[in-house]
Amino acid sequence: MGTFLRLFGISSDENRIDQATGLTERQKKLVQNTWAVIRKDEVGSGVAVMIAFFKKYPEYQRYFSAFKDIPVNELPCNKRFQAHCASVITALNNVIDSLHDPGLMEASLIGLAERHKKRGQTKEEFQNLKEVILEVLRQALRKQFTTEVAEAWSKTLDAAFTKIYEVFSP
Repeated sequence: MGTFLRLFGISSDENRIDQATGLTERQKKLVQNTWAVIRKDEVGSGVAVMIAFFKKYPEYQRYFSAFKDIPVNELPCNKRFQAHCASVITALNNVIDSLHDPGLMEASLIGLAERHKKRGQTKEEFQNLKEVILEVLRQALRKQFTTEVAEAWSKTLDAAFTKIYEVFSP
């Protein structure tokens, strides 16, 4: 039956759910393909995420000593801000690149969460960032951000942020 379905471009493997991530192979491909659009301009994409984050949650800018006193409209030109923004996208690159290696993804995310926890960040702040990332993706991908793509991204970020939240659990 699988061979018959593949003749029509339908692969039973595409619908197999990866128990570690909760994603199907098709959802992983959707995330990777749409991420390629974002990845073309890592600094610009990171700036978009962090500016949206600071506009929605201005109090979070105070955590960043290098640019806590710079007006939000001046941040996109600040090189230290750009460097941090690029690191946000690098962290997301690591998640997307390791969708087929959940153990590697987990190790990377736990390290990231531990560093942020030491700096005083909270689970709530990560949850707020997750929501901002989804909104920025929706805006950046426009028509490509279909219901199916939105679901794949939501599951991907849920899987990633669940690992981050484990570090913040008592």
